[in-house]
Amino acid sequence: MTNLKNSSNNSLKSNELYAIAETSGQQFWFELNRYYDIDRLNAKEKDKITLEKVLLLKDKDSITVGKPYVKDAKIELEVVSHKRDKKILVYKMRPKKKTRRKMGHRQELTRVMVKSISIGKGTPKSSSKKETLKKETKPKSEKSTN
Repeated sequence: MTNLKNSSNNSLKSNELYAIAETSGQQFWFELNRYYDIDRLNAKEKDKITLEKVLLLKDKDSITVGKPYVKDAKIELEVVSHKRDKKILVYKMRPKKKTRRKMGHRQELTRVMVKSISIGKGTPKSSSKKETLKKETKPKSEKSTN
């Protein structure tokens, strides 16, 4: 029994870096060098994709939780292939009306491989644009009667 516990502890130690990110309206638990099937993306095979909507990031010693997203966190993905999921059957029936409808659906998927998970400090956005937009304007003077 102790061997099983030790092996499970070793597997937890190997997963020291992971992230939870939002893509395609869903949240995924991303780990390095693993592939995931997500909704179809408009990208070609071997393309690089960057996810910036990272909700949680766990490093060796720390866990960073975003409010709602972790600032300057990125997940680099590489498109491996495009595929289709298995077919699901949808059957609709109205009782006592002799109305039946049988349909099938296959979801379009993109298989991606996680290449890197990082928190990088990007260049700070300059506030000069905001300042130029918020220039104070003099109030228009009322019509003077002469």
